[in-house]
Amino acid sequence: DSQYGTYVWPCAVVLAQYLWVHRRSLPGKRVLEVGAGVSLPGVVAAKCGAEVVLSDGEELPRCLQSCRRSCLANRLPHVPVLGLTWGRVSPELLALPPVDIILGSDVFFDPKDFEDILITIYFLLEKNPHAQFWTTYQVRSADWSIEALLCKWKLKSILIPLHSFSADKEHLAGSSLPGRHTIEMMIISLAQSDST
Repeated sequence: DSQYGTYVWPCAVVLAQYLWVHRRSLPGKRVLEVGAGVSLPGVVAAKCGAEVVLSDGEELPRCLQSCRRSCLANRLPHVPVLGLTWGRVSPELLALPPVDIILGSDVFFDPKDFEDILITIYFLLEKNPHAQFWTTYQVRSADWSIEALLCKWKLKSILIPLHSFSADKEHLAGSSLPGRHTIEMMIISLAQSDST
């Protein structure tokens, strides 16, 4: 079943490649993956020495189980898995330890969720002003944009060219899925932050 985070989508592979290229900067970093699903980026970060917490929607038990299975399959039984729902300030969200990097692959999938995702990211960045949100997404429609929402939530983004971390290769970001599969990456931070 390729729905609800039970499939490794091309965006996850591209974000994992970015983490691998930057692996020397990961030991000791505190990383949270949101919308983790199969958790490829989070697993790579943990294997590279980061302190990782995986999360997916608390209402998606299959996704949370996928996170746990990925951890066990990769000999990472100590990695915590939390249910966090975008746009909802929950006790789990409030209790999160400090983070340096937030990961999200293909979380900008459905426009109805875009603001809830950015509300959660804004909350985390306000709590951790020097943190960054590293995200990859598939360009599905020229009409879908988060620009206005970034402005509304006082966030800024920097586009990271895929060629800068060797993720522009067909075998890496390519997909046998039908349709257009252009993958892009950006780093989002607080607009007033100098962390990028």
